[in-house]
Amino acid sequence: MRLLVLLAAGLFLIAVHAQAQVYAPYDGYDEYDGYGYDEPYSPYPPPPYSEPEPDYLEPFPERREPSTRAGRGTIVIATREHTLIYTTSEGEQFAYPIAVGREGKQWFGTTRVVSKRPHPEWRPTASMRQKNPRLPAVVKPGPANPLGTRAIYLADGLLRIHGTNDPSSIGTNASSGCFRMYREDVEELYDMVQPGTQVIVQR
Repeated sequence: MRLLVLLAAGLFLIAVHAQAQVYAPYDGYDEYDGYGYDEPYSPYPPPPYSEPEPDYLEPFPERREPSTRAGRGTIVIATREHTLIYTTSEGEQFAYPIAVGREGKQWFGTTRVVSKRPHPEWRPTASMRQKNPRLPAVVKPGPANPLGTRAIYLADGLLRIHGTNDPSSIGTNASSGCFRMYREDVEELYDMVQPGTQVIVQR
């Protein structure tokens, strides 16, 4: 009997420890109080970077039909529709479901892509780590990384488009301003868009 109790306690501790390693979607953009390449509000592009491909998958999303007209070579984000539409230079359109900012955390206007980064690291701020001491200084690429497998940086400190480790948030107002995408979608968009691509964020 004692052996069964000890075994159950050991399994419980293992489960708790494993759960502690999965970090919530990156939701603290407005808490950044420093500067550097990994700061979402920084206008500077990240340094050249490469990491091995993580061996995990997210559910493949259903495609949405484009509902917003856009000029060629442009990304349009329809906030109310939770949809990102990319129109290629040839006029072909790709529409993706996304998560957008919560009420009061949304931004609208025109910006552009300045850089891209595969398998970005997540670096919690000092204030975030103070609130949650269990957060590490750096979260490497993998299933626990709230930024997913790709990050597309926007100009003038206007946040970024990135993946997520919480695909259930897609289609909702969930972030602090950035735009979350399914893994397959952000990787496809990442391969198509280039620095200089115009991004229009509509209400």
